[in-house]
Amino acid sequence: MNDTSNVIAIKSLSKRYRGTSEFSLSDITLQVQAGEVYGFLGANGAGKSTTIRTLLNFIQPTSGTATILGKDIVKDSVALKHDIGYLSGDVALYNKLTGREFLTYMNELHPAENPSYQQQLIEAFEVPASKRLSTLSKGNGQKVGIIQALMHEPRVLILDEPTSGLDPLMQEVFFEHINIAKSRGASIFFSSHNLAEVRRICDRIGFIHKGKLIREQSMTELAKTAAHTFDLVFAGEPPVGELRAIKSAQIALGHNKRSVIAVLPAESLADFFGVLAKNQLEHFDQREVNLEEEFMNYYREADREQV
Repeated sequence: MNDTSNVIAIKSLSKRYRGTSEFSLSDITLQVQAGEVYGFLGANGAGKSTTIRTLLNFIQPTSGTATILGKDIVKDSVALKHDIGYLSGDVALYNKLTGREFLTYMNELHPAENPSYQQQLIEAFEVPASKRLSTLSKGNGQKVGIIQALMHEPRVLILDEPTSGLDPLMQEVFFEHINIAKSRGASIFFSSHNLAEVRRICDRIGFIHKGKLIREQSMTELAKTAAHTFDLVFAGEPPVGELRAIKSAQIALGHNKRSVIAVLPAESLADFFGVLAKNQLEHFDQREVNLEEEFMNYYREADREQV
């Protein structure tokens, strides 16, 4: 697999732990390009962390291959670490050190080209760097973990549930620095179970379910295909029959005889508005596109296919 246009290229990657018959990962294939933010989305236990640990050669694949920056994740594992910033889903720190001592030590292992960036991150994330790591809250420990991944300005960032334990303000700081990394051309691959989070900063997302990649979409495509919901109140008798005749439309009566709730995909909107144009409306309201429901629809479809 020599496709250098993709910074991360995974092909038919599978993992089965010794002593088990089921695969934790099954035939995963995906690519991440330079300057792209790829969100790896799934419920707890879906296989997100296993994929990341395999990419970093902490565990080896049962079958399949993967490259990062054109180098094989197994054969070139040591060389690859120089270009990767990594955050574990379960951050483990040297508790006897202070935050600053820990970050200094990490920088000595891998000297940053821009040493001042570490201090910028400490200030941005408001880390109490003089305190021992053992005394920090989960959120502050998570921030130290994020800083050590970002401070070398690596070409690739691989982050496992990076906003876990962060308050909304610090999540915004994290998003800002991910965008900074993206602007300098870094590729970011990060796992999450929070669709609201990934839609903020991702270019594309992949849904993993029970070890299988069940769908990939750009955020633009996802927003277009997600169901739109409208609350309508007609001046007269609502055209329920015409609305229900629209392809894939879900129509329900509301709180009175003239109100209607309509749920339908983007592909049916032209027909929908054609019906509305022929009828007088007293009230029209569109709810925000529900991407979370779209996510659950993918999971339900995957479960039905496996039955």
